[in-house]
Amino acid sequence: MNSEDLPTALRRPGVWFFTDGLAAAQAAEFAERIETLGYSALWLPETVGRDPFAHIAHLGNHTSSLLFATGIANIFHRHPGVMKQAANTLAEQTDGRFLLGLGVSHAPLVEGLRKLDYSRPRSQMRHYLEAMDASPYRGPRPAEPPPRLLGALGPRMLELAGELGDGAHPYFTTPEHTARARQTLGPDKLLCVEQKVVLDTDADRARQTANTAIDLYAGLPNYRNNWIRLGFDDDVIERREDHFVDAVVAWGDEQALRERVQAHYDAGATHVCIQPLGAQARGDVEWRVLEALAPAGA
Repeated sequence: MNSEDLPTALRRPGVWFFTDGLAAAQAAEFAERIETLGYSALWLPETVGRDPFAHIAHLGNHTSSLLFATGIANIFHRHPGVMKQAANTLAEQTDGRFLLGLGVSHAPLVEGLRKLDYSRPRSQMRHYLEAMDASPYRGPRPAEPPPRLLGALGPRMLELAGELGDGAHPYFTTPEHTARARQTLGPDKLLCVEQKVVLDTDADRARQTANTAIDLYAGLPNYRNNWIRLGFDDDVIERREDHFVDAVVAWGDEQALRERVQAHYDAGATHVCIQPLGAQARGDVEWRVLEALAPAGA
């Protein structure tokens, strides 16, 4: 990594994006352009598509300063020692440009799809982190161990992120949640939050775009429970009432979107990664959003 230290680099926003709709060469071009626009990091999810570690190895060869992070790598898919190997290998081969975001995912994906045990996910995460720490690694080591962030939403998982991790990566939250997470984590841990954005000043159209994204996640208990902790009851969520939609997805003009990103920083975020939403087909990139919010153009 260049002379800029990681917390300083992360003060610039990053991008959270599914690249599974892009061919390998297109994904590399995407990462190169994200870097050129001045974003600090590219966050890549793990569902049922590409292996994020192998994909980051490919993208890292096409960039020079862009950080890469998993958002998140599923602990149930990998032995703790294998997770440690992958993280250390990427950190070493990208010259420290890798952050390991890992989490317990969701019961429908772990139990339903993979047929794995999802009982006591917090306890399983604790044991997993302890096993990672105890696992041997004899390959070439990076100059610094890659930061380890937990995909944490609730207070107990956030506490664990502060105890055994380097911070947290909350997803689909609000600045109010960011403030609570910072209070739980303490002042020194990394807090890297995701924020969905819609560059559209037409309220009905913007909320329709936002609801398309909400529909994908509303049935997952971890997100719904977090929204309820934030004060939205099941009826409000089911009806997609405007104040709920507006709280979890930022929409409006460029200034409104920048203000939402800044609200997370003001609430204690170390880093905000934006996920641009639009009426695009899978694989299309909302470049007008990414260009409008680019740090280089701020």
